[in-house]
Amino acid sequence: MTGLRAGDIARLVGGARVVPRGGGGRVTRIAARPEDGGPDALFVCIRGVSADGHAFAGKAVAAGCRILVVERELPEGADQVVVPDARRALALVAAALAGDPSRRLRVFGVTGTNGKTTSAYLMRAVLEAAGLRSGLVGTVESIVGGHPVAASHTTPGPDALQHLFARMLAEGDEACAMEVSSHALSQQRVAGVHFAAAVFTNLTQDHLDYHAGFEEYFQAKRLLFAPSAGPAPPGAANADDAYGARLADELGLLRFGVDAPADVTARDVRMDARGTEATVVTPAGEVALRTRLAGRYNLSNCLGVIAGAHLMGLPPEAAVRGIAGLPGVPGRMEPIDAGQPFSVLVDYAHTPDSLENVLRAARGFAGRGRVIVVFGCGGDRDAGKRPQMGRIARELADVAVVTSDNPRSEAPVSIIDQIVSGATRGGDLRVEPDRRAAIALAVELARDDDVVVIAGKGHERGQEVAGVVTPFDDRDVAREVLAGRAEGW
Repeated sequence: MTGLRAGDIARLVGGARVVPRGGGGRVTRIAARPEDGGPDALFVCIRGVSADGHAFAGKAVAAGCRILVVERELPEGADQVVVPDARRALALVAAALAGDPSRRLRVFGVTGTNGKTTSAYLMRAVLEAAGLRSGLVGTVESIVGGHPVAASHTTPGPDALQHLFARMLAEGDEACAMEVSSHALSQQRVAGVHFAAAVFTNLTQDHLDYHAGFEEYFQAKRLLFAPSAGPAPPGAANADDAYGARLADELGLLRFGVDAPADVTARDVRMDARGTEATVVTPAGEVALRTRLAGRYNLSNCLGVIAGAHLMGLPPEAAVRGIAGLPGVPGRMEPIDAGQPFSVLVDYAHTPDSLENVLRAARGFAGRGRVIVVFGCGGDRDAGKRPQMGRIARELADVAVVTSDNPRSEAPVSIIDQIVSGATRGGDLRVEPDRRAAIALAVELARDDDVVVIAGKGHERGQEVAGVVTPFDDRDVAREVLAGRAEGW
């Protein structure tokens, strides 16, 4: 692309006007920071929670920027494109400057409180099984041309996201499976993305430190299926979830579900620790499903992906073939096997609903054994879920070991106290603020046939305490602890 003039940006965004202030020229890139400005760079003034980008426009102009995107006129000597929503403008301009790459990719989007990562990995496997080389954008990693790329956010910012899409095309990818967070939707990060299909997994408590309440949280998720501008993608929603059923009713979406009447559902379900088998009923016929993913919630994830594949015109046979070929998802019920006579599973469960799902699944695996859970709650995040998770852990596990997660700026003991306040009855309750020691305690307590669940951090490779991130991977720690105890079994 040769670049965009101020008038081009105004036409692209719509509802905008240009205020000429002696700038001019064309922009070919976006300056993420004012000091990154230059004659070829566009600076977009975003109003954030703690800072307003309009206050830094002067720095951007001093660095050479000749065009600004603003929500109100400024005195700076640069052409200004005045828009109603700078975040949306940023996303649309980022897509245009990158050559609108998602228009040439078949992009599948999945949103919901829980299940996004698993669903994205499943859909990538399905797309590949259907003969479409596929990328991935998600919490654990992105995958471009078959190669992993480190992820910093579930859904990257608009400029980074569009460059990922462009790289996928350059590497020969034809499709992409993508997690879409509520933050990304409310911040318009995906306004410039063309989705071939979208799936809603569920809505349960999380991120209520960011959203004012469940209704605002729901409305953010709804934007994927009913964007403020542009066509809506074909969508499917989980009919077993109250918000999913509501979304399907309001927008006429395809329904999937294990229990509720649905367009995509399952019968003859068989589950154990090794995985799940079922007959899946779809609008295109019935197929046999086999997956190494265990638990009822993972069956729901599989049904959502099969529904999404149907909306993309992919045959159900390709969908179940792809699902069967996926060995697992990093940090999602990931087994740690050192030859011990009990199970150790690492899972990202960090919400009340996901913790309950994981513990109920573990109970099904344990048979005559016990369920032991190690978990904490993140600092500087939704505090309302802490006592709920304490209650769930103690009621559903035989032993609950409460520890630190990522305390961030909060005192670990304060977070633990809030968790324990909800854990008033049930199994044995232990408190060990040191996460490594807590994992060691759980392994030490484990006997034959027990199931130890290490919950909360999953794939994460660091622990943040007082603003400092130190290397810490639950999976590695579990292996180290098991190796130290190996001679004891």
